[in-house]
Amino acid sequence: MKPSRLTLAVAAILGTGTLSTAYAIDLYVDVKTKQIYAEPGPNRQLMGAFERVEDKPVATPTEGSDISAIKQDLELKSNEIAALKEHAKEAEQVKVKMDKKGLQVETADKAFKFKLGGRIHADANYHNGDPYIDDKVTADANDGTEIRRARMRFEGVFHNDWLFRTEADFADDNVRVKDAFIQYLGLNKYVTITAGQQKQNFSRELQESSNDMMFTERSLMNILNNPTVDRAIGLNFETNAENYTAKLGIYGDSITPARTGTAPEIDNVGDEGWGISSRVIYNPIIEKTKLIHLGVAGNYRIPDDTGDVAKARGLAVTYETTNMSNLDLVNTSISKVHDIKMLGLEGAGMYGPFSVGGEYTRSWIERDQGEDNLALDGWYAEAAWSITGESRGYKNGNFGYLDPAKPFSLKNGGWGAWELAARYSGADLNDGSFKGGELENFTVALNWYINSNLRLMGNYTRLLEL
Repeated sequence: MKPSRLTLAVAAILGTGTLSTAYAIDLYVDVKTKQIYAEPGPNRQLMGAFERVEDKPVATPTEGSDISAIKQDLELKSNEIAALKEHAKEAEQVKVKMDKKGLQVETADKAFKFKLGGRIHADANYHNGDPYIDDKVTADANDGTEIRRARMRFEGVFHNDWLFRTEADFADDNVRVKDAFIQYLGLNKYVTITAGQQKQNFSRELQESSNDMMFTERSLMNILNNPTVDRAIGLNFETNAENYTAKLGIYGDSITPARTGTAPEIDNVGDEGWGISSRVIYNPIIEKTKLIHLGVAGNYRIPDDTGDVAKARGLAVTYETTNMSNLDLVNTSISKVHDIKMLGLEGAGMYGPFSVGGEYTRSWIERDQGEDNLALDGWYAEAAWSITGESRGYKNGNFGYLDPAKPFSLKNGGWGAWELAARYSGADLNDGSFKGGELENFTVALNWYINSNLRLMGNYTRLLEL
């Protein structure tokens, strides 16, 4: 075994003794206490035999060659410490956390971020009053359960200024891309530019996430909005200040591949449709528990060469009682569409746990080949009360999730947030000789927000007119 520096030190001490005769002695070191012994024992390790010589001068560190070895050892230890510090610094550059927003990873300087999240919405439906009979045609609504939405979202920021999002839906035993866009955030904190598949700028009800809706189904006004101003591939500009939001975008068709085929009345089939939409929101009052929301939106769209408006489908006015029912109380196609113009008006207010809101949409449809032009209307009015006292979230012109002040917990005594809401909506789809139908319905909702990620919703809807 190579003697350690401790061994050399002991030898030097022994060399200063007064004995006139040199002799060798075995020394042992206790591996726990580091004490030196002349006899073996528990936990003692033999260091070796050492010779003691009378009056032999002891070499000092400055006289011996061991000083260079000490320097080398100190340099080696310093390098090891520096390497450990660098490794610890690298480990701190990536932070991983899991909270109500999902799994999140980010660098220490927050220049790069990544978030994995998603949602699952399960529905149970029951219809009373069917089979529905109209002109001797019987239609029966489906009752039962389904996975309404099963989405996975990937979202991240790179180089501070660029945000990306992709979101796919796996419900109905099918895969559909919902969002797929890149957003530039580098102009300033008030302006963003978005390119890719995204929601168009029209209607608060359509803009708000299905995670934040007070009702399981959107209103009858959505009969006009969904086929025309849902998601599409485009370029959008948005600016947000303290009390206003303004958006302007130009869009092609949705990410759904276009249909193929021929249209005899059109010489060149295959060009994509396009649209332009804008939405402006003004908030005369905007506080955490009080606000007034006023908005106006406009949309103009040209169908593609096959006549499809969006999602590789022609324009139709259709109303399905629930996503699962497969019962379309109205379902009328509108052919030979040249262009569509839309106007939307919005109003909402919130005072503590109380909120009210409403929207109106008018759609003007210009048609070719002598077909009558159409003007169709849709609207809704709603009111809500948070029984447990919370106020709804609100950001950039849209209401958000009702986050409970005391999440449900039998251990801690919280009961989550409870919300009671009601909505009256209608759609007039008749104009001249065109008879799309006229509908009105009334919906009551009781919602239980168990925590920030889980809620139960109960809706009762009554169809009032057909």
